[in-house]
Amino acid sequence: MSRAGIAFIAFVSLATAPARAEIVIGTAGPMSGPFAIFGAQMMAGAEQAIVDINAAGGVLGEMLVLEVADDKCDRKQAIAVANQMVGRGVALMVGHLCSGASIVAASVYADAGIVQISPGARDAKFTDDRTGPGIFRIGGRDDQQGRVAGRYLAEKFADRRIAIVHDGSPYGQALADATRFAMNEAGKAETFSEGYPANERDPSALLARISAEAIDVLFYGGYHAEAGLIVRRLRDAGLGTILVSGDALMTEEFLAIAGEAGEGSLMTYPPDPARNDAASTVVEKLAARGILAEGYILPAYAAVEAWAQAVNAAGTRDVAPVAKALAGGSFPTVLGTFAFDDKGDATLPAYVIYEWRNGKYDYAPM
Repeated sequence: MSRAGIAFIAFVSLATAPARAEIVIGTAGPMSGPFAIFGAQMMAGAEQAIVDINAAGGVLGEMLVLEVADDKCDRKQAIAVANQMVGRGVALMVGHLCSGASIVAASVYADAGIVQISPGARDAKFTDDRTGPGIFRIGGRDDQQGRVAGRYLAEKFADRRIAIVHDGSPYGQALADATRFAMNEAGKAETFSEGYPANERDPSALLARISAEAIDVLFYGGYHAEAGLIVRRLRDAGLGTILVSGDALMTEEFLAIAGEAGEGSLMTYPPDPARNDAASTVVEKLAARGILAEGYILPAYAAVEAWAQAVNAAGTRDVAPVAKALAGGSFPTVLGTFAFDDKGDATLPAYVIYEWRNGKYDYAPM
């Protein structure tokens, strides 16, 4: 999604408030900084869901409006944002994106009686240590993602030398640790494992070790910008090391940074929701606005969808009956039909492996 598209979404999101009675929906994530593309994806999905639900008559006869906030994926900022959202009277928080921000904000929403559905938090603790019955997650967990990645590495690259590197972020380290554990459990040991700081702009030392250790496959737990830089520098150095990573690579910005070097890179992500028949109309609407239905767009859309269905079923937007309806219901959405388990995790299909090839991502050959 282009930066112009991000600006367009922000304008529409804040300008769609109708004159009728309103229910405020919040979304919060990194709307600025290196991860802004993911915040823009959440915002686009929530905004489109609100437009579509309002066009169908709203929720309990009331129109939805969107409040957007920038938490910069920072824990302290996330707490401040959560308190601001409480003050604005939000009935639903679609967010946050980053696990650390989501976890600390969850306590604020639970205390205030606000339903929170995160489309992006991957840390298992978000729902394992759930702060209240109104806290839910759409999207996979790091332990699930790592299990798929680790088993794939052990099977696909059984005779190759593998390094596991993370960027030190909660997301990156949790994903790398889960992947290493699953790979080791499947009988494959890594050649080395280490941290690579996310703010390190010169990967020369990492590349030197990869070369010295003759690493065939690099699993990187971290975000798309650093991953793109690393794989580009690998190719510049004449190294054919295959890059494998997580769902953060599921954005065209990765390939914009990596260039041709990104071709052949692999990543874990749930089965592409944009290919679901249930999502086709929404995908077309987004495309008409110049927005590719990638990353967190459809999960954010589905979060609003599921909540709206639960509110209509409960006949109120009070948190206790809505949380009960979410916990006990089954929801047809753009992601397909799903329920929430007893932890608050959506019962959606597991992760699969994708490959960047010919400038697009597609399912990797198995």
